[in-house]
Amino acid sequence: MDIENVKALQEKLSSLIGVSGFEDDVAKFILNLIKEEQLADRAWIDQLGNVLAVVNGEKNEERILFDAHIDEIGFMISHIDREGFLRFVPIGGWDTRILLGQPVIIRSESGNVFNGIIGSKPPHLTTASERKKLVEIKDMYIDIGMFSKEEVEREGIKMGATGTLSSPFLDFPNNMVRGKAFDDRTGCNVMIQIMRMLKEKPVNDTIMFNFAVQEEIGGRGAITGAFTLKPTIAIAIENTTAGDVPGIKDQEIPAFIGRGPAITIADISVISSPKVNERLTKNAKLAKVPYQMKKPLYGGTDAGKIHISREGVPSTVVSVPCRYIHSPTSLLKLDDIMNTVKLLIAFIINSAEV
Repeated sequence: MDIENVKALQEKLSSLIGVSGFEDDVAKFILNLIKEEQLADRAWIDQLGNVLAVVNGEKNEERILFDAHIDEIGFMISHIDREGFLRFVPIGGWDTRILLGQPVIIRSESGNVFNGIIGSKPPHLTTASERKKLVEIKDMYIDIGMFSKEEVEREGIKMGATGTLSSPFLDFPNNMVRGKAFDDRTGCNVMIQIMRMLKEKPVNDTIMFNFAVQEEIGGRGAITGAFTLKPTIAIAIENTTAGDVPGIKDQEIPAFIGRGPAITIADISVISSPKVNERLTKNAKLAKVPYQMKKPLYGGTDAGKIHISREGVPSTVVSVPCRYIHSPTSLLKLDDIMNTVKLLIAFIINSAEV
């Protein structure tokens, strides 16, 4: 594992479009990569769309599940005006304050991608009182440069088409990178790096992976994936909010950029297993991998669904801190991705024998 390979994969994953419920392009990319590099003993796409993979352990003492979701927040076209403007509804949790004026990408029925802009009533044509109000999504539209409903539909854009905000992947100083859909293509990157390392390091426990669909709308892929794979331990791998920015009090910062992976004690979906967290922290110290504890109770993840699967699964969450999450311009540090991989490899090897 080197930082350039980590960055290259982050860029590829970030550029894919995979709104919740429409993750096929991401799933196919990941499955093809796993098969081409022979990273698992078995890998397949299940009926809901999850990419599941299994690396058999030499003793099969534990069945450890790593879960990262492949979907991203976006929107769905709900109506096409006769003049060719698109009305939309959100899929997942957008901060509506950032939407106006944003560039978007929309995928047609045939898979073609169209560019657009989110607009609303122009400010020059509004009253002073209107300009003080937050514009609601129902009053926004997407302009794709077409002039009739018929023209739009001829291009394969119909009610139910999906898209998301568009942002190029960019390098920043200090090994920082910017892009869209880091939540949670970052976790997918981490899991692929783990698989690559396991190819060279046979382990006792069976290691399983769920590249899960539909996390942003209720952790649905995590439910079916955990049921199928029957783990005895599980770790959800996520992006989490780095609140180390102006205006946030120290006691309100869930995690910090550059301090390594953040281990969840509790969030709104799960109270993490103390035993799993102990195994993480003891092995991190032994392997000299930096980590931080994420402040409770921010966020919710697939671990919330996994830990109540079947008879129950001791679970936790390990996250890569990321600024401006749930926006098209998320910002993270590549070193945090690499240290997350190192932490989870140390967990798998379990030199501390917890």
